[in-house]
Amino acid sequence: MKVSKAQAAENREGIVDAAARLYREKGLDGVGVAEITRDVGLTHGGLYRHFESKDALAREACLRAFEWTITPLDGLAPHEADTASAARFHAMVHSYLSANHRDHPGEGCPAAALAADAARAGPEMSEVFAQGVERNIQRFMGVLQGDDVAKRTQTIVTLSSMVGALVLARATAAGNPALSEEILATLRQQLAPSVPDQPA
Repeated sequence: MKVSKAQAAENREGIVDAAARLYREKGLDGVGVAEITRDVGLTHGGLYRHFESKDALAREACLRAFEWTITPLDGLAPHEADTASAARFHAMVHSYLSANHRDHPGEGCPAAALAADAARAGPEMSEVFAQGVERNIQRFMGVLQGDDVAKRTQTIVTLSSMVGALVLARATAAGNPALSEEILATLRQQLAPSVPDQPA
Protein backbone atom coordinates (compact mmCIF):
# COMPACT_ATOMS: atom_id res chain seq x y z
CA MET A 1 0.00 0.00 0.00
CA LYS A 2 1.40 3.38 -1.00
CA VAL A 3 2.09 5.80 1.82
CA SER A 4 1.27 9.50 1.47
CA LYS A 5 4.07 12.07 1.64
CA ALA A 6 2.67 13.33 4.94
CA GLN A 7 2.61 9.82 6.41
CA ALA A 8 6.11 9.12 5.11
CA ALA A 9 7.39 12.30 6.76
CA GLU A 10 5.63 11.33 10.01
CA ASN A 11 7.17 7.84 9.84
CA ARG A 12 10.62 9.34 9.31
CA GLU A 13 10.23 11.66 12.31
CA GLY A 14 9.06 8.74 14.42
CA ILE A 15 12.13 6.71 13.46
CA VAL A 16 14.50 9.57 14.33
CA ASP A 17 12.75 10.21 17.67
CA ALA A 18 12.79 6.51 18.59
CA ALA A 19 16.45 6.17 17.62
CA ALA A 20 17.41 9.28 19.59
CA ARG A 21 15.77 7.81 22.70
CA LEU A 22 16.94 4.22 22.27
CA TYR A 23 20.55 5.16 21.48
CA ARG A 24 20.70 7.22 24.67
CA GLU A 25 19.24 4.33 26.65
CA LYS A 26 21.35 1.51 25.17
CA GLY A 27 24.28 3.07 23.29
CA LEU A 28 24.98 3.28 19.57
CA ASP A 29 25.92 -0.40 19.38
CA GLY A 30 23.29 -1.55 21.87
CA VAL A 31 20.24 -1.18 19.63
CA GLY A 32 19.56 -2.52 16.16
CA VAL A 33 17.53 -1.27 13.24
CA ALA A 34 14.80 -3.85 13.88
CA GLU A 35 14.28 -2.60 17.44
CA ILE A 36 14.07 1.02 16.31
CA THR A 37 11.51 0.33 13.58
CA ARG A 38 9.52 -2.01 15.83
CA ASP A 39 9.31 0.80 18.39
CA VAL A 40 7.41 2.95 15.87
CA GLY A 41 5.41 0.10 14.36
CA LEU A 42 7.27 -0.13 11.05
CA THR A 43 9.10 -2.92 9.29
CA HIS A 44 12.86 -3.27 9.25
CA GLY A 45 13.02 -2.57 5.53
CA GLY A 46 11.02 0.62 5.97
CA LEU A 47 13.98 2.35 7.57
CA TYR A 48 16.07 2.19 4.43
CA ARG A 49 13.43 4.06 2.46
CA HIS A 50 14.24 7.03 4.71
CA PHE A 51 17.97 6.64 5.45
CA GLU A 52 20.88 5.49 3.30
CA SER A 53 22.39 3.56 6.20
CA LYS A 54 22.18 2.88 9.91
CA ASP A 55 25.09 5.31 10.39
CA ALA A 56 23.13 8.07 8.64
CA LEU A 57 20.22 7.44 11.01
CA ALA A 58 22.56 7.45 14.01
CA ARG A 59 23.98 10.84 13.03
CA GLU A 60 20.54 12.38 12.58
CA ALA A 61 19.27 10.80 15.80
CA CYS A 62 22.27 12.19 17.68
CA LEU A 63 21.51 15.69 16.44
CA ARG A 64 17.86 15.24 17.43
CA ALA A 65 18.90 14.07 20.88
CA PHE A 66 20.69 17.37 21.46
CA GLU A 67 17.31 19.13 21.23
CA TRP A 68 16.44 17.78 24.69
CA THR A 69 15.27 20.27 27.29
CA ILE A 70 17.44 20.84 30.33
CA THR A 71 14.61 22.33 32.40
CA PRO A 72 11.25 23.96 31.78
CA LEU A 73 13.15 27.25 32.13
CA ASP A 74 14.73 26.55 28.73
CA GLY A 75 11.74 28.28 27.19
CA LEU A 76 12.15 31.63 28.94
CA ALA A 77 12.21 34.70 26.72
CA PRO A 78 15.57 36.56 26.68
CA HIS A 79 14.33 39.42 28.91
CA GLU A 80 13.02 36.91 31.45
CA ALA A 81 16.35 35.08 31.41
CA ASP A 82 18.21 38.32 32.12
CA THR A 83 16.12 39.10 35.19
CA ALA A 84 16.34 35.59 36.59
CA SER A 85 19.71 34.34 35.32
CA ALA A 86 21.01 33.20 38.73
CA ALA A 87 17.80 31.30 39.44
CA ARG A 88 17.79 29.82 35.95
CA PHE A 89 21.42 28.70 36.22
CA HIS A 90 20.66 27.11 39.61
CA ALA A 91 17.61 25.32 38.18
CA MET A 92 19.50 24.05 35.14
CA VAL A 93 22.34 22.61 37.24
CA HIS A 94 19.98 21.02 39.76
CA SER A 95 17.74 19.56 37.05
CA TYR A 96 20.72 18.12 35.16
CA LEU A 97 22.24 16.61 38.32
CA SER A 98 19.00 15.03 39.49
CA ALA A 99 18.09 11.42 40.19
CA ASN A 100 15.37 11.73 37.55
CA HIS A 101 17.89 12.67 34.84
CA ARG A 102 20.26 9.94 36.03
CA ASP A 103 17.51 7.31 35.86
CA HIS A 104 16.06 8.31 32.45
CA PRO A 105 18.94 8.57 29.99
CA GLY A 106 16.64 8.13 26.99
CA GLU A 107 15.05 11.49 27.72
CA GLY A 108 18.19 13.36 28.75
CA CYS A 109 21.53 14.74 27.71
CA PRO A 110 23.21 12.81 24.88
CA ALA A 111 26.65 14.05 25.96
CA ALA A 112 26.43 11.97 29.15
CA ALA A 113 24.80 9.01 27.38
CA LEU A 114 26.80 8.79 24.15
CA ALA A 115 30.15 10.59 24.44
CA ALA A 116 32.26 7.42 24.59
CA ASP A 117 30.30 5.87 21.70
CA ALA A 118 30.65 9.01 19.60
CA ALA A 119 34.39 9.09 20.17
CA ARG A 120 34.68 5.58 18.71
CA ALA A 121 32.23 6.07 15.83
CA GLY A 122 34.51 7.96 13.46
CA PRO A 123 34.91 11.53 12.24
CA GLU A 124 31.39 12.00 10.81
CA MET A 125 29.72 11.15 14.12
CA SER A 126 32.34 13.20 15.97
CA GLU A 127 31.42 16.21 13.85
CA VAL A 128 27.71 15.75 14.58
CA PHE A 129 28.44 15.33 18.29
CA ALA A 130 30.60 18.46 18.29
CA GLN A 131 27.70 20.43 16.80
CA GLY A 132 25.45 19.19 19.59
CA VAL A 133 27.97 20.01 22.32
CA GLU A 134 28.39 23.50 20.88
CA ARG A 135 24.59 23.89 20.91
CA ASN A 136 24.57 22.97 24.62
CA ILE A 137 27.37 25.46 25.30
CA GLN A 138 25.45 28.26 23.58
CA ARG A 139 22.24 27.43 25.46
CA PHE A 140 23.99 27.43 28.80
CA MET A 141 25.92 30.63 28.08
CA GLY A 142 22.57 32.36 27.64
CA VAL A 143 21.89 32.21 31.37
CA LEU A 144 25.26 33.54 32.55
CA GLN A 145 26.36 37.10 33.21
CA GLY A 146 29.62 38.66 32.03
CA ASP A 147 31.61 38.89 28.83
CA ASP A 148 31.51 36.11 26.26
CA VAL A 149 35.00 34.76 27.03
CA ALA A 150 34.25 34.43 30.75
CA LYS A 151 30.82 32.93 30.08
CA ARG A 152 32.22 30.37 27.66
CA THR A 153 34.95 29.35 30.11
CA GLN A 154 32.46 28.97 32.95
CA THR A 155 30.08 27.05 30.70
CA ILE A 156 32.70 24.57 29.54
CA VAL A 157 33.85 23.94 33.12
CA THR A 158 30.27 23.56 34.35
CA LEU A 159 29.02 21.35 31.53
CA SER A 160 32.11 19.13 31.65
CA SER A 161 31.71 18.72 35.41
CA MET A 162 28.00 17.94 35.10
CA VAL A 163 28.47 15.40 32.30
CA GLY A 164 31.23 13.64 34.24
CA ALA A 165 29.18 13.59 37.42
CA LEU A 166 26.14 12.19 35.63
CA VAL A 167 28.21 9.46 33.96
CA LEU A 168 29.69 8.44 37.33
CA ALA A 169 26.30 8.61 39.06
CA ARG A 170 24.79 6.32 36.43
CA ALA A 171 27.71 3.90 36.57
CA THR A 172 27.44 3.55 40.37
CA ALA A 173 23.64 3.73 40.82
CA ALA A 174 22.98 -0.03 40.84
CA GLY A 175 26.09 -1.07 42.78
CA ASN A 176 26.25 1.71 45.35
CA PRO A 177 23.16 3.97 45.32
CA ALA A 178 24.44 6.07 48.22
CA LEU A 179 27.63 6.92 46.33
CA SER A 180 25.61 7.77 43.22
CA GLU A 181 23.45 10.18 45.21
CA GLU A 182 26.52 11.65 46.90
CA ILE A 183 28.14 12.40 43.54
CA LEU A 184 25.05 14.25 42.31
CA ALA A 185 24.54 16.15 45.57
CA THR A 186 28.20 17.15 45.83
CA LEU A 187 28.32 18.54 42.30
CA ARG A 188 25.01 20.37 42.73
CA GLN A 189 26.38 22.07 45.83
CA GLN A 190 29.75 22.87 44.25
CA LEU A 191 28.39 24.24 40.97
CA ALA A 192 25.17 25.94 42.11
CA PRO A 193 24.93 26.09 45.90
CA SER A 194 21.53 26.72 47.35
CA VAL A 195 21.23 30.17 48.87
CA PRO A 196 19.94 29.95 52.44
CA ASP A 197 16.81 31.92 53.25
CA GLN A 198 17.61 35.33 54.68
CA PRO A 199 16.14 36.11 58.09
CA ALA A 200 13.21 38.53 57.95
